[in-house]
Amino acid sequence: MKALESVSRFVGNTFAWWVLLFAVVAFFLPHQFVWLGKYTIYLLGVVMFGMGLTLSPSDFREVLRRPKDVAIGVASHFIVMPLLAYLICLVLRLPPDIAVGVILVGSCPSGTSSNVMTFLARGDVSLAVSIASVSTILAPIVTPALIYLFASKWVAVNPYSLFWQIVQVIIIPIALGLIIKSIFRGTAKASSKVLPLVSAIAIIAIVAGVVSGSHKQIAATGFLIFVAVVLHNVCGFLLGYLLAKLMRMELPKRVAVSLEVGMQNSALGVAIAKAHFNPVAAVPSAIFSVWHNISGAILANIYSRMQKREQAATVQSDLNLHADS
Repeated sequence: MKALESVSRFVGNTFAWWVLLFAVVAFFLPHQFVWLGKYTIYLLGVVMFGMGLTLSPSDFREVLRRPKDVAIGVASHFIVMPLLAYLICLVLRLPPDIAVGVILVGSCPSGTSSNVMTFLARGDVSLAVSIASVSTILAPIVTPALIYLFASKWVAVNPYSLFWQIVQVIIIPIALGLIIKSIFRGTAKASSKVLPLVSAIAIIAIVAGVVSGSHKQIAATGFLIFVAVVLHNVCGFLLGYLLAKLMRMELPKRVAVSLEVGMQNSALGVAIAKAHFNPVAAVPSAIFSVWHNISGAILANIYSRMQKREQAATVQSDLNLHADS
């Protein structure tokens, strides 16, 4: 068990690079991974089940303890990212299938790795977990509504069908995870230490399946999609931070909001695209899965240094004040 825990920690700490590695290999050796595509929904269910096993009542009590902070984070996420996605599609004049894929990414709830990035950034982890939990719970209603609002310009959208799929691949697995955790507390607690490994493998498999299945489209339009994804993600981080600062949040809270706004549950975007739209629409979500883990890790490092500088400045200020007195 300890060996598995060590492997889980290692894979969790280097997750972005494993996603990138398998995405590249799947692009050049598509026939080795294309079979994974048909298991996307089940793999996402595994990730969400793992999320349910890690949730606790304290995560939801946090919502009641400081509803304003959580509301700011959730509202910022569901306003900034879909609007950014829509504007980027218009400015870059993306082809319909790719535009739908970018909007799918923008309409998804917070990503599963955003909480880890907030921890690495020395941000407000409990706030980040609450924002991610609430945005995920709201996803069956909010995500189909946003897709219908912004993507109907390019394709026909059935919000009711989207609603039921999101319930099946997100809400039900999370609920099962919560139930299993409440019944088998000891086993669930022990298994939680290897859950990052299971979730990482599932997400890597999802990305590899999409990249291998769409390698021709990626070769033709990959650069354009990459530009759209990077703009979307970076602007999401920036606007999330600025909105939190505008609301006079402290730095740890600004860090949490920024990362929760900019990082999406792109695996959900893949599942929706493959089930309801042209498979090409899954490509932006796959590229987002690779990119946002790299950019999130870089930003976490920057935020961590900002926190250290602010703490050092506070200590120095207190020392000066004490000396003056």
